[in-house]
Amino acid sequence: MSPARPPSRSLRVGSVPPRAARRVRSDWAELCAPTPDPARFDASMVAGLPEPARRYLTHAIAPGTPLWESVEISMAGLIKIGAWRPFTATQVVAPRRGYIWAANARLFGIPVMGYDRLSGGTGEMRWRLLDLLPVVSTDGPDMARSAAGRLASEIALIPTAFGGATWTAGDDPDTAVASWGSGDEQERVQLHLGPAGQLREVLMQRWGDPDGSPFGRYPFGVTVDGERTDAGVTLPATVRAGWWRGTARQDAGEFFRARINEVTFH
Repeated sequence: MSPARPPSRSLRVGSVPPRAARRVRSDWAELCAPTPDPARFDASMVAGLPEPARRYLTHAIAPGTPLWESVEISMAGLIKIGAWRPFTATQVVAPRRGYIWAANARLFGIPVMGYDRLSGGTGEMRWRLLDLLPVVSTDGPDMARSAAGRLASEIALIPTAFGGATWTAGDDPDTAVASWGSGDEQERVQLHLGPAGQLREVLMQRWGDPDGSPFGRYPFGVTVDGERTDAGVTLPATVRAGWWRGTARQDAGEFFRARINEVTFH
């Protein structure tokens, strides 16, 4: 796919969140807060990192680009809720603080809207039919832990926040590893790269309960099917995500396909 690439723009602090996320509007505003006096990227900033990490970051961030800590993204695609169903969504991601993904879809022709989030140290999924009838309302430690894994993987959406991660080399020369947190709460994501630093795939052992399995860590991955560049930052243009990556259940585990339509850095 080759989506249109409108220029990035700045939004004022406290801009109105999507209707689907109005219940968490204060969290949305906090995550969208502009980065104060961001430094500007220079290759010397990553000179001490392993070669795969340098290759990725110098490909993803143009010299002189502000090191933004937050990004707001609009997207559209298909999500598997029983069957594949079209959706539109807006997401804000701030790797040091959290994310909110707010979406609209249809279930058996009936509008369903809601959000997934990790903010204020808690994780939650909340979805409603016709914006009235609860469909999913989930929170708690397992939800927060799964959401933390998702947040770690979304460094791909805002590589300018690379300073919040610890970077190491992977097991092969085309893999960079970004680690967030420490101890049992550490999230470790593998970024598989092309020869020029293009991001091809993000893999991790993510906490969750796919297909009703007991909560634990299971293979999870995101495939990047193209790139786009906005305001000096190169990020995925289209993605596919799912559980059971690298296993015989990989195709069945895919549940998300999306095209990024617009990007705003904060």
